[in-house]
Amino acid sequence: MPSSWMRRGVWAAALVGLVAILVFVALPFIASTRIVRDRIAWEMSAWSGYRVTIAGAPQIEVWPQFRAILTQVALSKWTDASEQPVIEAERIEVGLSAMAALRGDVVFSSARLIRPTIRVERTADGLYLPAFPEGGRISRSVDAARALLAADPANPDLGRLPADPLGIFEFRDGRIVASANGKEEEIATSLTGQASWSAMNSSASLTASGIWHGEGVTLEASSPKPLLLAAGGPAPFTLNFKAAPANLSFDGTASFSANAYVDGQVKFSAPSLRRMLDWSGTGIAPGAAIGSVSISSKVSGSAGRLKFDSAEIVLDKNPGMGALDFALAEGRPVVSGTLAFETLDLGSFLSAFTPLASSAGQVSGEIDTSFADRLNLDLRLSAAHATAGAIPLAEVAATAQVKNGLAAFDVSDAVAFGGNVQTSLRFDRDPGGTQVEMRLLASDINGGAFGAATGMSRLMPTGTGTISVILKGPGKGWNSVLENADGSITANFGAGALPGLNLPAFLKRNSERGFFPLDDVDDGSLAIEGAELKASISKGVVRIDKAQAVSGKSRLWLTGIMPYAGRGLALSGGIADTTAAAAPATGEGAAAAPANLPQFFVGGSWSRPFISPVRPATPAQ
Repeated sequence: MPSSWMRRGVWAAALVGLVAILVFVALPFIASTRIVRDRIAWEMSAWSGYRVTIAGAPQIEVWPQFRAILTQVALSKWTDASEQPVIEAERIEVGLSAMAALRGDVVFSSARLIRPTIRVERTADGLYLPAFPEGGRISRSVDAARALLAADPANPDLGRLPADPLGIFEFRDGRIVASANGKEEEIATSLTGQASWSAMNSSASLTASGIWHGEGVTLEASSPKPLLLAAGGPAPFTLNFKAAPANLSFDGTASFSANAYVDGQVKFSAPSLRRMLDWSGTGIAPGAAIGSVSISSKVSGSAGRLKFDSAEIVLDKNPGMGALDFALAEGRPVVSGTLAFETLDLGSFLSAFTPLASSAGQVSGEIDTSFADRLNLDLRLSAAHATAGAIPLAEVAATAQVKNGLAAFDVSDAVAFGGNVQTSLRFDRDPGGTQVEMRLLASDINGGAFGAATGMSRLMPTGTGTISVILKGPGKGWNSVLENADGSITANFGAGALPGLNLPAFLKRNSERGFFPLDDVDDGSLAIEGAELKASISKGVVRIDKAQAVSGKSRLWLTGIMPYAGRGLALSGGIADTTAAAAPATGEGAAAAPANLPQFFVGGSWSRPFISPVRPATPAQ
């Protein structure tokens, strides 16, 4: 008995092995005769809703996985066979169920698309989407989910969602193209990734990488209820987008219906806001790599308007908090809100939104105002402490506005130099060119602190005073603006001193009649009871109408012109006796001054003035 059992076992094992060999050998034949002949194409059409054509001869592989290898596969709309395929791939590897194949059925377990091309069309709202199929199991599943949402939008019966099995879909070296002017334009290339969706009523995830606008990008998205999302209903959704110019993540609830909305937590960062805007296709010319920004906030709203509450924002390493609104109006992004900073670099902030300088940081660079046609901005800012270059500020209240060719930045209130400062900078594009306007009002400030911070410490009164500067001019670059500017400068100071002037040494050199640089007599200071300046600016030429400082019984005065082009000096000056009955106030009146009072001419350049005596001091008669 044992030996007969053994013989029977050997025969059974041999029979099983023979059947396995026959199945292994027969599968390609069975598949090629009962599946490949239109069955795979039919099943792919039934799922996708597109008309599927397979031009190449299929190949069947059994080991290590039973699969069909299809070449030259195209998925097209049923309604118009003349149109280019919506999706086409050089090769598709389809994982199949071996047992289903023996029954003559097709059951997909996976699909891998090699070098696929997806053709998209631009929609009315600016998105690029492929032509949607007309029917198919996926489309019918979405319709079923949409019906459940319509029956009970707040609490749809998830148990009745279709449960058709799907699988894993991979793609390698793909691209997305769109038609433009009769030619195909590549939107994204080198697309590689995987979508995992085991069943229509289960969770789904997508990972992908590729090249968009010349930069490598990666994308990760997932949802536990993807069918509800596809049907336009609300569902949990996570998204992570990474690229060198910008990173974005979202975790919350989303709806992709006609009234799409999001509600969750968002994080965004860009090392250069200007670079990010240029990369994203807004048309803003890339300037210097400045204006980094990062935002972490609760976000809610629709595709047309997003609201960021309790936003934590870091602008070029300046942290702040506030609320922001982001919207689209006439194809332009619109940003508005209120932000509060502990510290703020106003130069970095302005550089993010306004063309303060060329990419090389030179004053000779052109002013780029194209951003004002592509962005609307309305921000209210406050900062406990701020800097404008080397100038420290405190208790700053400011606004930034960009709209319809106009860009304006106003500091309505700030504490600086021991007093109060108000300033504004405006760029206005009109048919005649760019107009730039700059204003400064510094009230009750310490002149010494102002001179030290602005690099104008020479001959800047150190007392308390007020300065007003108004400049307005056209031009494509900062130099051309300043060379053509009109405006005015006024200043009034109380008791203090004029640094950089050794008056006894000045009078001695003046009496020697030879011209000399002002640097030779700058090793002292002159105590004064007050100082006053009134100057007008026309076409870049500063005309000093009145400039005087009173020291004891003497009054120092200057008149003349200082053109911005060339930075030359053509000034007349002198020292008058305040006890005289009619002290001269200008150069014309100086001719009547007593002979013992000196007069001189100031030439040279702004940075290196020279004194040429006109009449040296002589002993009084």
